Amino acid sequence: MRIDWLGTARHLLQVVAFCCVIAVLTTSIWPRNSYLTQVVHALAIGLITWGVIEFGRYLVPSRHCHPNSEGSHGWPRGWRGIVLTVIGIGAGFLVGDPLGTWLMGTGGYRSTRDDRIGLIITIAAGGVASLYFHMRGRAAALEAHIAAAERDAAQARLMLLQSQLEPHMLFNTLANLRALIGVDPAAAQRMLDRLGDYLRATLTGSRATLHPLADEFERLRDYLELIAVRVGPRLSYRLDLPDALRGAKVPPLLLQPLVENAIRHGLEPQLAGGSVQVSARTQAAPHGTLLALQVRNSGAPLAAPPPQAGTAPGRAFGLAQVRERLHTLYGAAATFELIADSAGHTCANITFPLQ
Repeated sequence: MRIDWLGTARHLLQVVAFCCVIAVLTTSIWPRNSYLTQVVHALAIGLITWGVIEFGRYLVPSRHCHPNSEGSHGWPRGWRGIVLTVIGIGAGFLVGDPLGTWLMGTGGYRSTRDDRIGLIITIAAGGVASLYFHMRGRAAALEAHIAAAERDAAQARLMLLQSQLEPHMLFNTLANLRALIGVDPAAAQRMLDRLGDYLRATLTGSRATLHPLADEFERLRDYLELIAVRVGPRLSYRLDLPDALRGAKVPPLLLQPLVENAIRHGLEPQLAGGSVQVSARTQAAPHGTLLALQVRNSGAPLAAPPPQAGTAPGRAFGLAQVRERLHTLYGAAATFELIADSAGHTCANITFPLQ
């Protein structure tokens, strides 16, 4: 049984404040007793009532309780919560009322009518307080349910995006393979072997939302070797991953669309080919450390092509998926931009919180 001590402390302060308010009412009913006397009396009843209910709920199996926002033991459901409330109020009056009377020495001023009024006030105050905590428990359970549903929806959306991205890369590669078969069958066979290695690493990998950056770079290496079979010496590449960042968590297949875009728009239009460099580093930020990833390609500079040229760089399917996945996982904490550096090369820059 794990007790939420922080939540218990919050409840305690709320009960103390509530008892101080009740003491104002009882002082107006019994003005012969001071406000301090009424506060002590109200606290004796209120704290015993609260203690029985607060710690008694942990005796109810968790399957019969509402979970709170942290997923721990919440308010009992149904009749169990009512029974616990009745027991708590009964204990508060039967034990707390004599205790308060004994502490303040007010027993001689009590009558049977006063006892009835005190019982009514105890029942009313205990019922109102219990209803308040019951509604708070129901609200916390609803918040926990909504948060779980949002996490599941985000996970499903990310898996859908990844499942859409992998066929996109596969179809592009198969189209290149078909064109190569008639021109260079030997190269086509080597390309098919590389494709098999890439798919084996991809399909046998984890379908989790995140994986180590080292795995992402290994998949990039397989992909670039696959492309190198088709374009030969026209492609040169460099993968720069510091050892300290090999275990950093990133979404699977995050960088592959950027590399594919760099090859398609930067290298392929150039007869001499070009280079692709992928790097990772850390970047300081006001709210923590960011992971900064960059895909830089030589060749054609960043520029919007004429309308008949098709989809502009940065608007392609793969890049749209990258933006969508970053937004789903990190929201406004992630950035993605395509810029031209001083040498006229295109740089795709991504930053998001380092994990």
